[in-house]
Amino acid sequence: MTDNCALRLFPILLLGLALGACEQAARQPFESGLGPQPRLPAPQQALIPTVNIAKARGWPEGLLPEVAAGLVVTPFARNLDHPRWLYTLPNGDVLVAESNAPAKPNDSGGIKGWIMKKVMKAAGAVTVSANRITLLRDTDGDGVAETRSVLRERLNSPFGIVLIGERLFVANTDAVVSFAYQAGQTRIDGPATKLVDLPAGPVNHHWTKNIIASADGKRLYVTVGSNSNVAERGMAIEANRAAIWEVDIASGRHRVFASGLRNPNGMGWEPGTGALWTVVNERDELGSDLVPDYLTSVRDGAFYGWPWSYYGQHVDTRVKPPAPAMVARAIAPDYALGAHVAPLGMVFSAGQNLAPAYASGVFVGEHGSWNRTPRSGYKVVFVPFADGRPNALPIDVVTGFVQGDEAYGRPVGVAIDGRGALLVADDVGNTVWRVSAASR
Repeated sequence: MTDNCALRLFPILLLGLALGACEQAARQPFESGLGPQPRLPAPQQALIPTVNIAKARGWPEGLLPEVAAGLVVTPFARNLDHPRWLYTLPNGDVLVAESNAPAKPNDSGGIKGWIMKKVMKAAGAVTVSANRITLLRDTDGDGVAETRSVLRERLNSPFGIVLIGERLFVANTDAVVSFAYQAGQTRIDGPATKLVDLPAGPVNHHWTKNIIASADGKRLYVTVGSNSNVAERGMAIEANRAAIWEVDIASGRHRVFASGLRNPNGMGWEPGTGALWTVVNERDELGSDLVPDYLTSVRDGAFYGWPWSYYGQHVDTRVKPPAPAMVARAIAPDYALGAHVAPLGMVFSAGQNLAPAYASGVFVGEHGSWNRTPRSGYKVVFVPFADGRPNALPIDVVTGFVQGDEAYGRPVGVAIDGRGALLVADDVGNTVWRVSAASR
């Protein structure tokens, strides 16, 4: 038995179960699951899913992530509390959502649920949520935040953040709220105004909710992940989930903009076409080669398959009852990022501040797999674009988060700072990293 199955993370009672799970190693090169036409092999199913987590450790003194040639990485801010999401304000201040999952008393029951709790604890995902947004300010422009302040606390697992005029909107796990905000403000004590409730409750499987504003500032788009892997709890608790909502800011009225997206997170507007794009975490427990997580444009009214099918009309036979009419509606996403990489953050590039190679495209923060052998993700990649669409395979930009069976860090949110550098939230390393051109 090797460490690759991470058996040391579990009590001896799980040894026999984990042995069976370890047999589901990848059967095709990882590159086969990338790009606009990924290769999709036959599913592999097992009683117990593959478990191959990198145990959270944090960064040893003196070590940094690795970056692509021509780039340099430095810590923008250290000693944060599970930083998950980033947002750059117009004045250059950087907001960080320090957040983790809320209490989910009715989630993850049974033996599989118990295993998952152990896995998430090993991955560094079981910590008390700080429930705050922290403001970081680089006062002298040296690429390091000299000051930090708690902008707002006592939130409820906050994630997405966006400023519209003089209102700062925050996506808690159960609602979008807003606060009065003035440029330069370092503390918000005023009351919250609720815009819209979001699906949450005692079962809240995918708790992160992200938001992005329309160009005219009149609408919000909100990501709402599914409440299960493949609707194993029934469809009643999936109402209005696995979707992106469109919310009218003036009234709070909302509708499902696009559906069948198992767990969308990062969003962005493609600069040339103005199209909405998102990254999505696809389903688990079909083997190490399935299903590729993806990056896709989001069409109004489109259905992307979950739970009945994946990557277009590939039927998932685990979902009961079947729904052939829904499968017939499903469209395939634009671009596969690879199986189980867990894309969370995404941001479109802002010109040639890093290098010409990164002038047009999207940066994606891949949180990393827990159920693939060998592991995938645990890095930040760049997907080049041309004419408003991906046109090449991903480029590794920030790596080195995993060494052996230990995770020094896990990237989540990504953002562009006021001077065009890339910021990366690392929720295991409790750091926001700044990636800039080596000459800057």
